[in-house]
This record gives sequence, structure tokens and C-alpha cells, in this order.
Amino acid sequence: MYAETAVIRVHRDLQVHTWFYPNPAAESTIILVNGSLATSASFGQTLRYLRPLFNVVLFDQPYSGHSRTHNSNHLLIGKEDEALILLDLIEHFRADQVLSFSWGGVATMLALAQRPDRIKRATITSFSPIINPAMHDYLSRGKTCLAACDRQQIGNLINETIGEHLPPLFKRCNFRHVSSLDEHEYAQMLLHIRQVLDLDSSQYMSCVSNIDIPLLFVNGSWDKYTSAEDALHFGKLAPRAQFASIAHTGHFLDLEHKTAWQDTKAVVEAFILSDPLQPQTKAQPQWAMTG
Repeated sequence: MYAETAVIRVHRDLQVHTWFYPNPAAESTIILVNGSLATSASFGQTLRYLRPLFNVVLFDQPYSGHSRTHNSNHLLIGKEDEALILLDLIEHFRADQVLSFSWGGVATMLALAQRPDRIKRATITSFSPIINPAMHDYLSRGKTCLAACDRQQIGNLINETIGEHLPPLFKRCNFRHVSSLDEHEYAQMLLHIRQVLDLDSSQYMSCVSNIDIPLLFVNGSWDKYTSAEDALHFGKLAPRAQFASIAHTGHFLDLEHKTAWQDTKAVVEAFILSDPLQPQTKAQPQWAMTG
């Protein structure tokens, strides 16, 4: 797949490596925001259904992937910084849609709360405003592994928890990636976990009520960590929230099996191709795709 690559200077004089996948027939540009410890490579399956519809922008956070070598490793970047980085990239690429995965949803919603003029709608996948017992246990165990820089345990933990429904090939790739990261990347993830655990979730997500564009929250029905039921709490905070639950699917959605990819594609396409200016009836609390 052809992509135009560039290193762009953003917030705090940081450098971000970007990929721009142009679509000459598209009038809209969507930017994708990955989760913690992930790079843009994790969006390979998502690209398959977005590229025929949009110009697509991917980027690595300053501390990870292709961006890491362009930045000083002594800087730690909070979610508020990531939100400002995202706002800079939205302006640079003139993006009008956003799709985030997992903890990328925090920075995305902090950015959207600033009401950037360009953005028409956003899709938030595998995220919820609730730190439920399963997620709290995962984060607490992760904090211990990251603080000790125990590479094998970090890789095993992710595959045994949020990655439990990934196919074996993806689990092996996931383990190789996560267990070979730089110590600075582990320090970044540790900072993010401490930020989340130290803050009350209602305080952390209070910005959501300021988001006035349509939002679609997509969660896997098997995901114990960011469950579809917990995601429904966004309906109390976001005035234009819609929800989709992907059946027989865990945290990683379109990576887990072919039917999950097809169902995720269907619900995301239906939302992102809708007209955000048309009046909408109140969405049902939850609607499910079946495999």
C-alpha cells in the first residue's frame, strides 16, 4: 500500500512520524489513534476497509515506533500532551474524522473536548469510562511488570488478558513486539497506568460532556476489560453517543477473526459515512452485530 511518509514537528517541539494514504476519490480524511504500547502497524486490518473510502493518516507517538529515534528519550508524555499532538496533526492533515483504539480513546476525547472545528464525527473502539475489576487487575499487574521492566511477563500478561481472543499468530507477533520495546516505552506506559489509577473515572472523563459531535463506541461482546456494558455509561456523558457491540469478539475486534473484521467494518462504515448534519433520533442504548 502506497503511503506518503513525513516527520512532523508538533506540541512541545516533538517529532512525529506519519503515514498519509491518499485516496484521489475521497473528500474526507480520517486519522487513527493507537493504544498504549502499540504502533501504527496495529491498524493493518482497519486500513483494509478505510482506504477505499478516505484519505487515511497513521502516526506513531513520539516515544514509540518510527517516531522514537526523532525524539529525546528522557521526556515523558502524558495523555494531555497526546491530545495536543493529535490536535496539531488534525490541523496539519485537515482531518475531519478520528478513529481511536483502546487507551488511544483518552487522548482522543481530551482532544475532541476542545471542539476542533474540522472534526465531524469520531469512532472510539475498545474503550469505556469504567475501570472495572478485570481492568483494574490488569493495570495493577501491568504496573508491577513495567516497573520491574520484566519483558517476558509484560508480553505474557497482555496475551493472557486483553489479547486472550487473538489467534495464535497474532499472539506471537504481539509478544515479540511488546517484549522487545525500549525501556523508555515501558516508562511511558507506566506513567499512563498511574495517571488512570490515581484519578477518579468521573473526573478523568468529565471532558466528554463537552464533545458535541456524533460519537460511536464500538466494543467486543467478549471483552471483559472494556466491556460493551461499561461503554454505555458514555451515554450519560456524550449527548450524541451511539453504541455497537461486536458479537463473539474480544478487545482487539477486527484482528481476532474474519467475522469480527466484517462486523466491525459494517458498523464503522455505517457510522462514518452518515451525514453528521442530519438530525438524528436518540440512539438505542446498544445494538449488536451477530457473526
